[in-house]
Parts: sequence; C-alpha cells; structure tokens
Amino acid sequence: MYANDVKMSWEEVIEETRDFLSEEFEVDRDSILPENSLKDTLDLDSLDYVDLVVLIDENLNVKLTGEDFKGIVTFGDFYQLIRQKLAL
Repeated sequence: MYANDVKMSWEEVIEETRDFLSEEFEVDRDSILPENSLKDTLDLDSLDYVDLVVLIDENLNVKLTGEDFKGIVTFGDFYQLIRQKLAL
C-alpha cells in the first residue's frame, strides 16, 4: 500500500514503516521508537542507507536521496522527513 495512493493516517504510516524496517533490518519492532537512533538501532552503514531509500520508495512511494538524511539522527527525525515528503 502506498501512502501517497491510499490516504493513510500518520499513525498507519509509522506502523507500516516500523513493520518493514524491522523485517528488512532484522531488528525488534519495539526498538524502533521515535527517540532511538536510526543508525544505531538499524546498524546502518553507507550501503544500508541506499537500501533504506529503496525501501521507502517501494513501501511508501516516497522518493528520498542521501542528502535527505543530513541531520537525521532519531526515528522521530526520520518520521518527520517522511511526513514532510508525504505532506501529512
């Protein structure tokens, strides 16, 4: 389900994002909290950010670039980025 195609609530976007991130990066879904570090929680290296950009595009139909991640530290920051791109 694409967030841009089907009007999803903001809570649904967050829940769907938590689901596919936990599955793809093999982390406990409960560790994906707004205050936690995106990089540390998902154990991201530079190549993983490319995977993350692809995942967001495939799952939410949101186009991100590496530049978008400057200043993104926590999942809360990441969610705000997604929210801005979706204009929710």
